[in-house]
Amino acid sequence: MMRFFSETYFNDPENKKTLEHYPLIGNGKDGEVYRLTHNKCLKYFFEIETCGKELAALQIGQGSPVIPRLYEYGDRYIVMEYVQGTSLARHVKTEKSISEKLAGDILNMLDELKKIGFTRWDAEIRHILINEHGNLKVVDHKRAFSAIARFPVKLLKGLNQYGLADEFLNTIKKLNPSRYLEWQLYM
Repeated sequence: MMRFFSETYFNDPENKKTLEHYPLIGNGKDGEVYRLTHNKCLKYFFEIETCGKELAALQIGQGSPVIPRLYEYGDRYIVMEYVQGTSLARHVKTEKSISEKLAGDILNMLDELKKIGFTRWDAEIRHILINEHGNLKVVDHKRAFSAIARFPVKLLKGLNQYGLADEFLNTIKKLNPSRYLEWQLYM
């Protein structure tokens, strides 16, 4: 395996400056994401503990089709698969609807998070990516084991911002009535 950086490379904050040579593709309160190659990106974490939480989730999820492939990691960074495509947030903003197929794919994705062993069976719509083949990948797993979510609160909240939560729930009622009834306990 070719390594981009040594495991302790980012222990020296001065070394973070080398990331300025790569395109910044995302940032938030926990870190920054840089595109390294056509199929790899690097997530740099401000806190070592946050990196460890996300790394643990990625490692456990490596056999899953909804988790990005892990290539390399250190104390403050993770190199993972760069997902070519668009976020679910951008998709619903553009399309203004959710197809039955996409609703089914989301339901399967949530089931997959449960199957992996995550205690958080939910994701924000900006963290659900639809790749060029139409497959879903989920990013940002730092709370995969520290939060408990048996109902997709964040997903529905995001869909509701675009007026699509009811449409999604009605499709789930049609596709999987027992899941819909289970979710009713939390609504």
